[in-house]
Amino acid sequence: MKLSYHGQSVVLVETSKHRILFDPFISGNDKCDLDASTVKADVILLTHGHNDHVGDTVDIAKRNDALVVAPNELANYMATKGLRTHAMHIGGAHQFEFGKVKLTQAFHGSSYTEDDGSIIYTGMPAGILLTVEGKTIYHVGDTGLFSDLKLIGDRNDIDVAFVPIGDNFTMGPEDALVAADWIQAKTVVPIHYNTFPLIEQDAGAFADRVKTGEGKVLEIGESMEL
Repeated sequence: MKLSYHGQSVVLVETSKHRILFDPFISGNDKCDLDASTVKADVILLTHGHNDHVGDTVDIAKRNDALVVAPNELANYMATKGLRTHAMHIGGAHQFEFGKVKLTQAFHGSSYTEDDGSIIYTGMPAGILLTVEGKTIYHVGDTGLFSDLKLIGDRNDIDVAFVPIGDNFTMGPEDALVAADWIQAKTVVPIHYNTFPLIEQDAGAFADRVKTGEGKVLEIGESMEL
């Protein structure tokens, strides 16, 4: 299995049979190396409804006939765009053909801003536990630090955790280090930083300070085997 990072919170998981894409904010994202018009995905997993996470979901899903898995209100909204969707809620898990998905808490907001400026409420934000081919990947989503991350770490054998470090809108590096200790993943990869000046961070300095598991920076377009 190959995991690759593509800026902001965009993560691509390539298994022996599927391409699973998290939060595909590609167009308008100078920190993403993907081309929204050509990227392939069988499944799109969304953590919440903000535009810098939903990104190019509609176009990618329509072109690939991809299944969109998201928190309930967001999935229902994506369905109005003509997409195939599967709605879930926090604490719920489902075994799909491509793997098992479970939603966790995330303390953040969730709404989508249309081109005309109207704002659509898209329910609760979430983190996503993806278990596939015997490995568990935790995309923490956009969140502040919360103590149940320790419970999530205690109850799951997490191989890789993608943890936001940008600050201002999510955890900053100091809180993310505590989160890494609680999550207890074997590898911790920082995400949601440097997309714009307000969330600029030194990812290498963060990774060097991770004590529980290995801190690993994936540069944009870089991948790792799992």
